[in-house]
Amino acid sequence: MKRIAFLGIGVMGFHIASHLLKKKKKITIYNRTLKKSEKFKKLFNKLDVQIAKTPLDAAYNNDIFISCVGNDNDLMEIYFDKNGIFNNIKSNAYVIDHTTVSPETAKFCFNKFKRKKCNFLDAPVSGGEIGAINGLLSIMVGGENTIFKKLRPIMNIYSKSLIYMGKSGSGQLAKMVNQICVSSVIQGLAEGLNFGKKTGLKLDKLLSAISNGAAQSWQMENRSETMWKDKFNFGFMNKWMKKDLEIIKKIASKKKINIPITNEILKKYSILIKNGYENLDTSSLIKLLK
Repeated sequence: MKRIAFLGIGVMGFHIASHLLKKKKKITIYNRTLKKSEKFKKLFNKLDVQIAKTPLDAAYNNDIFISCVGNDNDLMEIYFDKNGIFNNIKSNAYVIDHTTVSPETAKFCFNKFKRKKCNFLDAPVSGGEIGAINGLLSIMVGGENTIFKKLRPIMNIYSKSLIYMGKSGSGQLAKMVNQICVSSVIQGLAEGLNFGKKTGLKLDKLLSAISNGAAQSWQMENRSETMWKDKFNFGFMNKWMKKDLEIIKKIASKKKINIPITNEILKKYSILIKNGYENLDTSSLIKLLK
């Protein structure tokens, strides 16, 4: 295996790609905003980084592709647009996608690449920007098990949990479960912190009292202080959570699965976005309680 092409140097991709570089991997990077690619290259100017101006260019002399973009449309564009990697990818190449997209999109990509004798894994991640920075992401993977085993050493570089879920689309289904749980925890934490603040409790003592018991969560550990201080200019944006919950709602409707709390939380994220908070962290749900 030669170079790795990394497509999407955003909030998550920037840090994932940096971990690969630190492990002496040779990387070609592509980002829709060229300035981000240039910033990345400047930061790691002593390491082997090349910039591609299009996904098509990124496909030259690379046999592993890792993508981490915003949504289904972004993914389809960098893969299958006229300047997408598909038009220049070599047979037997490997494609890992860390974007959260619909299982249907993942299956489409799997079948499309397979027809070109290429290998595709849907591998959405969880752990937020903090997990990406520290190389401690949780990754849930769908696709062929033999390909998963072959690419496991690459993903191990930036993950603490790497689980093969099953056939193509299974990684995305697992991520949907993750988002159902996460969104519910954020809502519960928001209500709890709002209750505590308005009844006169001190945050440090409150967290000391409850963070080691059954209420403990990643959100409590990483978001309580910023929620208390009304700071949200970081992390996983509301617009992405809304996108994920809409995918879940569509699947649940099709399969007649009851998700009443998730549907209510989706409405709350829609309100936040309508109020101009689409780029704030998902913990900004607490704003609706004030």
